Amino acid sequence: MQIDNTLLEKLEKLSHLRIAEEKKEEVMGQLTDILVYIDNLNELDTDALAPTFSTLEGGTPVREDTPRGESDVARKILDHAPQAEDDFFVVPAIIE
Repeated sequence: MQIDNTLLEKLEKLSHLRIAEEKKEEVMGQLTDILVYIDNLNELDTDALAPTFSTLEGGTPVREDTPRGESDVARKILDHAPQAEDDFFVVPAIIE
């Protein structure tokens, strides 16, 4: 499929984008290249492939879901804050 000025103008309207006149030829060429690539993909025979193809035998490996011990990360972060109170950052009010 070849992208022409009419189709490019329609795409501009649909996408609410404006393409500069000096860039239109370049964009039309790039869009045409993308459509050629998609046409190549459409030629592939995928009938023998399952719709849920995976490279992993037996599915996705899952790690054991175990709780972690208490972490002091929040305390370390709040220690570096200019002002903190009750495990929260204290910041100036911006809305009256």
